[in-house]
Amino acid sequence: MPVDIGAPAPDFALRDQNNQEITLGDFRGRKAVLLVFYPLAFTGTCQGELGEIQAHLPAYANDAVQVLTVSVDSPYSHKVWAEREGWDFPLLADFWPHGAVARAYGVLDETRGHAERATFLIDAAGVVRLAEVGAPGQARDQRIWRQAIADLEADIRVR
Repeated sequence: MPVDIGAPAPDFALRDQNNQEITLGDFRGRKAVLLVFYPLAFTGTCQGELGEIQAHLPAYANDAVQVLTVSVDSPYSHKVWAEREGWDFPLLADFWPHGAVARAYGVLDETRGHAERATFLIDAAGVVRLAEVGAPGQARDQRIWRQAIADLEADIRVR
């Protein structure tokens, strides 16, 4: 069961493709986080989704929000993949303990040993505002993410 909307997002510390540690807490009080789990590096659907993130990066990485992508692959495979594809956003390695962050978010496919295709929008206070799990092998509709980010930004402006 994925983490519910309105629940506190589980904190984590993972290494990115440059072997730098990134925590969810790094963004607390500063930015929302779009947390994008994907099954495996170097696979077609995942590559297409991450390519779309890069194509719309200003919507996902700006003063109000930071995109973080997560898979069970190692930081080293993420490094090669990010360099090959020209991606300018963090690819986090949920490598060891294997899938611990995906498990904490309720989206680890225990049978296959990788994360499901899941997305969470976490506000700056650390509360889940969007939670979705996509079908295996099918790309997610990122317009939903951009709308959720826009709604969150509008909500902040109203306050």
